[in-house]
Amino acid sequence: MSEKFAIEIIFYTSEGKYKMINLFTSPSCTSCRKAKAWLEEQGLDYKEKNIYHEPLTRDEIKEILMLTEEGTDEIISYRSQAYKNLEVEIEDLSMNELLDLFIKEPSLIRRPIIMDDRRLQIGYNEEEIRTFLPREAREVELSEIRMKLVEDEIA
Repeated sequence: MSEKFAIEIIFYTSEGKYKMINLFTSPSCTSCRKAKAWLEEQGLDYKEKNIYHEPLTRDEIKEILMLTEEGTDEIISYRSQAYKNLEVEIEDLSMNELLDLFIKEPSLIRRPIIMDDRRLQIGYNEEEIRTFLPREAREVELSEIRMKLVEDEIA
């Protein structure tokens, strides 16, 4: 029996040590393409995983859930056909049963999921995704905005 081992790339900034950004996607997902394009535009390293071709592992789902504020409600795709077709109430499932269901039916999971070791974003939001920029980049951006405001006041 062969086992797969994932290699985690660690990068360093002045803020310390961070894990690689993980981007969990699915085919034909517009929001997934937007998230991927944004990460590439910003020059951020990330590891993409198509959850239909390579389902999330139990550990990955647990890591995602640990970073949520609302638990499973935050990651369930209530508008998906898979959810509408469920013949069981999600609230009645144990955590193990729910994890198994997420692995078996990846379309129950909202996408994209963007995460590192301490931040999580579910779905694409142009403002919220900026939290994945290193602090230095956010500070430079803020300086540029302030300079623009000053220039506008002078003009």
